[in-house]
Amino acid sequence: MAPRGPGGPTSLVPCAAALLLALGVERALALPEICIQCPGSVQNLSEVALFCKQTPKLMLHARCCLNQKGTILGLDLQNCSLKDPGPKFFQAHTAIIIDLQANPLKDDLVNTFHGFTQLQTLILPQNVSCPGGISAWNTITSYSDNQTCQGQRNLCNSTGDPEMCPENGSCAPDGPGLLQCLCADGFHGYKCMRQGLFSLIVFFGILGSTTLSISILLWGTQRRKAKAS
Repeated sequence: MAPRGPGGPTSLVPCAAALLLALGVERALALPEICIQCPGSVQNLSEVALFCKQTPKLMLHARCCLNQKGTILGLDLQNCSLKDPGPKFFQAHTAIIIDLQANPLKDDLVNTFHGFTQLQTLILPQNVSCPGGISAWNTITSYSDNQTCQGQRNLCNSTGDPEMCPENGSCAPDGPGLLQCLCADGFHGYKCMRQGLFSLIVFFGILGSTTLSISILLWGTQRRKAKAS
């Protein structure tokens, strides 16, 4: 049998293994920082793990449940000694379920969840209130070791105040107990009262002409000083 050359199939195996390893390391490094903020991984019997295993095409990585695009749909930071979720917490604004129990969290978490419009289940320490209170959730259940907030409500549908947003704006949810007013297409500015697109051409035209005028003035001043000397 003729000996296999350096480019034979056998020599390709280590190369393929190295490539797969490199891809695996790259994928691990691409994890959102909030997923590795706390050591360890999602506990097998946690609500986040159950959600991830019961939903097709989701994967558990470190403290997160991710879809195939790497979007966070579940976050388990229980028992991480957190007093505050931290500045990277917004990376999980796409999450449907978040577990923060067994942490010494502060009680007021309303502003922490700005933009968490997809959140449907939030598990907190027993002494921490659900952000937005009962008006922001369909169900709030207290247990001996945690408090569970379920079914985020759309406050735009429950305020009953049609004049909450200006005439050219519309109400939109912005997280538990939070809402925002968005200007309709073609409107912008204070109370959405300005109509038409903001003109970048005009803005940069004014900026450019001002800069040019100052440059000419400075050049003239320097030239006079040079002649005087």
